[in-house]
Amino acid sequence: MPIPDYQTLMLPLLRCFADGKEHSVQDVVNTLAREFSLTEEELRELLPSGKQPVFYSRVGWAKTYLVKARLIDKVRRSHYVITRRGREVLNENPSEIKNEFLAQFPEFTEFRRREVQKETQSKKGICKEEKTPEEVLEEAYAELRDSLAQELLNTVKKSTPAFFERLVVELLVRMGYGGSRREAARAVGQVGDEGIDGIIDQDRLGLDTIYIQAKKWDQCVGRPEIQRFVGALAGKRAKKGVFITTSSFSQEAVRYVSTIEARIVLIDGKRLAELMIDYDVGVTPVTTYQLKRVDSDYFNNG
Repeated sequence: MPIPDYQTLMLPLLRCFADGKEHSVQDVVNTLAREFSLTEEELRELLPSGKQPVFYSRVGWAKTYLVKARLIDKVRRSHYVITRRGREVLNENPSEIKNEFLAQFPEFTEFRRREVQKETQSKKGICKEEKTPEEVLEEAYAELRDSLAQELLNTVKKSTPAFFERLVVELLVRMGYGGSRREAARAVGQVGDEGIDGIIDQDRLGLDTIYIQAKKWDQCVGRPEIQRFVGALAGKRAKKGVFITTSSFSQEAVRYVSTIEARIVLIDGKRLAELMIDYDVGVTPVTTYQLKRVDSDYFNNG
């Protein structure tokens, strides 16, 4: 089944505390995962940032909203217990608990009043009330990043082949290969016309070398191009190479790389743009937002 939204989790979450005992967040996450029969794959699904599981995030927000409505209360770090109000709500035997239900409590209404007013519907037609504030922020970030990646790739495609070759070497240097940019530039200057566009030393002494092929193409890169690159590596007695293109690779090319002894990494246009964003190549920061949470350790020492 699909991962339940945070409002669907509110009532089952409150019931986890019905015994009056304190429970940890991880305990209720495990209990709810079993209740909703979530698979291991669903439990591993991450938010766009890749830093937190979707289900864990939604349980966390359901917990936050119940705390704001004073239905559960924190007793120590990551441990909560039901309140008198929470017991009264369960005694009413509601069919569900959602934001509209919690609006009867003045503490929750005040909390919601301070939140930024959201649109009722997202562009995809999914009600934003089903998503946590963190998910809304993450999805907006992912949309902006995708747009930037496409714009960046289009700009790269308009550059000259020589500039593109320098760009991919610059990227690998930013990723930690080849030492300084000056060292990498000298390596490019040594390249001939043997199917190699760049040379990067993986260590400072040049004992382990990576060879680069950079193709600023629109058409799909097929197996023959990869085979020629492998042949060029063999001529250098090398076994490591990076093939970067602004387009994509055919399935035959991808399968071929998985069967040969040489270690060849394929980076298509989409992945290239993502790496450029991650390592600040060809992009510049505009605005930075920091998402913060209460430091429980700080207050536990009081």
